[in-house]
Amino acid sequence: MGITFSLAAVVALVLASFLGVKAAGLNYFFGATMPYIAMFAFLGGVIFRVLRWARSPVPFCIPTTAGQQKTLSWIPQSKFDNPATKKQAVVRMILEVLLFRSLFRNTKFEMQKGPKVFYQWEKWLWLAGLAFHYCFLVILIRHLRFFTEPVPFFVHDIERLDGLFQVGLPGVYITDLIFIASVTYLLIRRLIIPQVRYISLPQDFFPLFLIIAIGTTGILTRYFLKVDLIKVKQLAMGLISFKPVVPEGIGVVFFIHLFLVSVLFAYFPFSKLMHAGGVLLSPTRNLPNDSRIRRHVNPWNYPVKVHTYAQYEDHFREKMIEAGLPVEKELDEASVTAKD
Repeated sequence: MGITFSLAAVVALVLASFLGVKAAGLNYFFGATMPYIAMFAFLGGVIFRVLRWARSPVPFCIPTTAGQQKTLSWIPQSKFDNPATKKQAVVRMILEVLLFRSLFRNTKFEMQKGPKVFYQWEKWLWLAGLAFHYCFLVILIRHLRFFTEPVPFFVHDIERLDGLFQVGLPGVYITDLIFIASVTYLLIRRLIIPQVRYISLPQDFFPLFLIIAIGTTGILTRYFLKVDLIKVKQLAMGLISFKPVVPEGIGVVFFIHLFLVSVLFAYFPFSKLMHAGGVLLSPTRNLPNDSRIRRHVNPWNYPVKVHTYAQYEDHFREKMIEAGLPVEKELDEASVTAKD
């Protein structure tokens, strides 16, 4: 159900943009209005989510750990899996954001006949996730050439490195191929592994289908259904300068691509994709595990009226003695203390 619904939603978006441009002539809506709506939703949604997370109080020490905590000097500590200081926690966050360290350490558990337990390193999931995110970043940087004039030098350098193995004209970008391959792997893995498919929801499939559609239409515009890049840059520069102009003759496939990108940006803050910002504000990641070093007290707890053991024994001493339970003070001793 989730797969069908998500795929149907993406197909509906493609058809809506195709018919809107081809039949209804809504070039300005899909070329200018939708990108502005998407960016407004993206920025507003991200700010709202970040502020909401930032206001959430975290008085307790709740980091998730995967290694030896700092204890005795002769026991080696896993500094970056179980950080005890803020500096170690910062290093852990850097490794998590840049290298997906927790995903790298992920292992697959499987029970087979015997019974035998097997653990398998999920290296392909880690590699596909890392490749997808870095290729996405490179593609975003490459697209800066449409929104800047003059184009920054690093954009040209990245384009040259990306198209190092030039095959034909226009040159084939390596990241385009890796991007499509990695996101397709993530989708296939979610489809063919029964346990993963069972827990998958429409909001898990929809971004994957949407990103595949974006990558496919982008490849079509570059390598097969050629579009006028000069007009595309004119449109992009108009958007960035808040003077939108939608030139004629760009091609319907470009508007489909732009519309899908707009949907992705608008959907981003309200979906699981927002983990990009959430990981930085997650107390299970960004806190040092120093619960043995300092006490974490909830600052807004109301004063608690405690009942000490001495008071408990004073109330129930006779019954405790009758039941044969040990007491700190016998009846005679307690009566003397009470008189004093």
